[in-house]
Amino acid sequence: MRGTQSLVQICAVCWKRPSLLGWELLWRWGFGIPTAAILYYQGARIATRFPPGFSGLSPTDPAQAGQQLAMAAAALKPEVERVALWLGPLLAVAWAVASGLGRCALLKRLDPGLRPAPLTLILLQLMRMAALVAACLGWYCAIQWAADTNLNSSPPNLVAWSAWIICLSLGIFVLWALLSWIFSVAPLLAMLEGTGVFRSLAHSLHLGELTGKLVEVNLVLGIVRLALIVLAMVFSAIPLPLEADMTGTALYLWWVAITLLYLVASDFFQVARLAALVQFWRLYHPRTEQ
Repeated sequence: MRGTQSLVQICAVCWKRPSLLGWELLWRWGFGIPTAAILYYQGARIATRFPPGFSGLSPTDPAQAGQQLAMAAAALKPEVERVALWLGPLLAVAWAVASGLGRCALLKRLDPGLRPAPLTLILLQLMRMAALVAACLGWYCAIQWAADTNLNSSPPNLVAWSAWIICLSLGIFVLWALLSWIFSVAPLLAMLEGTGVFRSLAHSLHLGELTGKLVEVNLVLGIVRLALIVLAMVFSAIPLPLEADMTGTALYLWWVAITLLYLVASDFFQVARLAALVQFWRLYHPRTEQ
């Protein structure tokens, strides 16, 4: 059976087990809500101390608006960097711990035959966060290099700069997709086989026939998540023709409800993805069943 055909059945099974989605929401939102509150507090504090003055932006003069934004960013940059130096690593470690413990509990409830490995999952998540930060820094440095090379000349070469932006962004996106694949499969292998951090990472590169099924499932669910984003945007725009009747608090509550529905749906398909990976592994490795 093709991966997409099995995925429909797996989604139906996950729908009949709402506790799986509950566990996923518990650990994700248990981390996300306090993090959002902390970020809002820090952002409000910085904005109060360094008012950027966005009210004076000129919508009819993009050049002047760009200069105003650049000046505001320059004023905010030192304080933002100071906060990011201590808050970034703290949130990364907190996310790794929450993800490792939460994902371990979810997978154990999904398949009681799995071996609990919370420490391994936490370490793998820390490595994934480090790889993500490295990819973002690499992208930023590449974009900065492209700007220094093409925009400091007279006249600036905007065509070459745009071409470099597109090529570099796509290249780093593909690189991160490959790294993300490894770090997505490794935690499952750690609990399925009882392997450590580095052995799980190495084995995620050599899955044989199973690789095709997993790639198919990830591709389909990636398309589903894009469709969810489009639907969320469409539903968010529904009140706009009725702005005379639906403004202020009612409009904000509508947007909050759409956002929450999108997050719940996205987490549901994340649970379905994990269930599909475990089921395909059991299908191709029946001896690992307990």
